Amino acid sequence: MNCTRSWCSLIGERAIETLDRETCLGLLATVSIGRVGWAMPQGRAMMLPVNFVLDSDTDGESIVFSTSKGDKLDAVREGRVITFEVDDVEPAVQVGWSVLVMGRAEVITDPAQVHRVEQLHLAPWVCLPDRVFVRIPITEVTGRRLPLHPGKITVIRQADREL
Repeated sequence: MNCTRSWCSLIGERAIETLDRETCLGLLATVSIGRVGWAMPQGRAMMLPVNFVLDSDTDGESIVFSTSKGDKLDAVREGRVITFEVDDVEPAVQVGWSVLVMGRAEVITDPAQVHRVEQLHLAPWVCLPDRVFVRIPITEVTGRRLPLHPGKITVIRQADREL
């Protein structure tokens, strides 16, 4: 990316930080909305938001979301590679992070697993007809963060001030 001198002088020497797996998993646990992406048969990319939970069971960590009949479920059942992305940004101070998970998703069909997943308190914003749960095992995860530039911003908390 080319950057003009005036813009570069504003952002200084900040660098994008690559996150390790443990940090990525920790960040995944802090949000409840992510985006599921896949390639459509026509080659078009599709990305849709979903409510999700991070599930840590005996098989490892996975992303779990619910869906019903439609393109997302078709992509899962057809075995397409699924991309799952979450992020958080604070535009006022130009900081943020993004975590990306890639893998083959699967519909959870075992009644005992469905019951266990229901206890994870996945809270969709809409009532889904014929709701099914989908799991994306976290085998490939990457993350990036643009950290706060030290020394440039002072935060004053109400509790820190004398009244």
